[in-house]
Amino acid sequence: MSRLVHKGKPVNSRPRLRSMELTVLPRERTTSTSSLIEDGAKRRSSSRAIKRPKFDDELVESSLGGQGSTPLNKIRVRNPSLSAASDCSVSLPPTPSVTSDVRKRLSSKSSSKRARKGRGSQSIVTKDLGRWKPTDDLSLIIGVQQTCDLVTVHRGVKFSCKFTLGEVQERWYALLYDPTVSRIAQQAMKNLHPDQIQAVQSRALYSKTEEELLGAIKSNSNPTLQTFEQHLKENPHVFFPARSAKALMAHWQLLKQYHLLPDQTVPPLNKNGPVKDFSEVEQQIHDSELYESSDDLLEHELGVASRGSKREIRLLEDKVSKWQVLVDTVTGISPPEFDNQTLAVLRGRLVRYLMRSREITLGRKASGVNVDVDLSLEGPAWKISRRQGIIKLRNTGDFLVANEGKRPIYVDGKPVLAGNKTKLNNNSVVEIASLRFIFLINLDLINVIRQETAKLSGH
Repeated sequence: MSRLVHKGKPVNSRPRLRSMELTVLPRERTTSTSSLIEDGAKRRSSSRAIKRPKFDDELVESSLGGQGSTPLNKIRVRNPSLSAASDCSVSLPPTPSVTSDVRKRLSSKSSSKRARKGRGSQSIVTKDLGRWKPTDDLSLIIGVQQTCDLVTVHRGVKFSCKFTLGEVQERWYALLYDPTVSRIAQQAMKNLHPDQIQAVQSRALYSKTEEELLGAIKSNSNPTLQTFEQHLKENPHVFFPARSAKALMAHWQLLKQYHLLPDQTVPPLNKNGPVKDFSEVEQQIHDSELYESSDDLLEHELGVASRGSKREIRLLEDKVSKWQVLVDTVTGISPPEFDNQTLAVLRGRLVRYLMRSREITLGRKASGVNVDVDLSLEGPAWKISRRQGIIKLRNTGDFLVANEGKRPIYVDGKPVLAGNKTKLNNNSVVEIASLRFIFLINLDLINVIRQETAKLSGH
């Protein structure tokens, strides 16, 4: 080692080299550390596509730190060229903090996602409830309260669309045990108009207790509206609050028509014995019995009767303006049934016919044919003859109905065939080709007529 001379003084070179080593080593170490950091950063940002879900904080850091590099607060790098087990920790610039605006955007995104999910679930629930209307739910609840039987409710209640028994049961259990369905249904029923609620309540089913009270009225009696009003006053806790005297009277007449009152018995199908099939009846018919022998005298009598009836028809047509039957449409406030000129009323579902003459004709009005009671105003009358029948008042005060059409007329369930006649009582049910009417008699006026007839016959 050569000796150095500085300003004439010998200087040892070894301490100088040692100081140089001390000054150089940190540079090398820094250079190697930075190169390792760069290598580590390159290794961490691998080109391989590793897909994994990122959390919110990672999304924010990646958006603020730039693309292709992940900010690190502290990286520990091992330098193999230095002394063994010597670790170097390098402090990097701190990552930018998440601002309040970014947090607000993230929270708004997450809340909007949750709101969309909530709206989707609510729309699904509403879609599932769309087939059941609020009026259907109200009818179902009232029907179960009245009958306590879902089968009876399914058979007797008329919903807005046709539901199966399983759908009715499922809906009832949903109203009981599903809080979401129950809450939505209750809110919808609260928003119903009072007229809709009244219409649903007027169609409520009759309970067994109500029918037992109505069954106490005998079928052979002639109850009036006051009778049913008295039943309503005596049993307000039994009858449904929306019941009226007219509704009770109409239901009692239906029970009587279908022989459902306790004192009624169902008529047997065949009184002569067992029912025979078509082949047995066909064997008993002879061909000679199918052909009717012509009778000149009978045909002459029929011709004379036909000419007489045509003459009477022409006379009646001339007096139509005088003996015309008034037809009033049934509204919410119906006028009184009888007045001083009305003998009887033939009341249907939509209209009522006032009988103000001793004889009226029933039928279907057509070109060239005029009838006093046009049954086509009540409903479909294409099966009814143009001249179906006649209702006539005798001097004794009895009303008779004669069938002059092709189809039978049913009076209290008994058929009146063509050419026959039968007596009409008060509250009799008259059915003509699926059109049903109630025949009501003005008893006060009929009693006056009977008294005048008795006085005339006495003189």
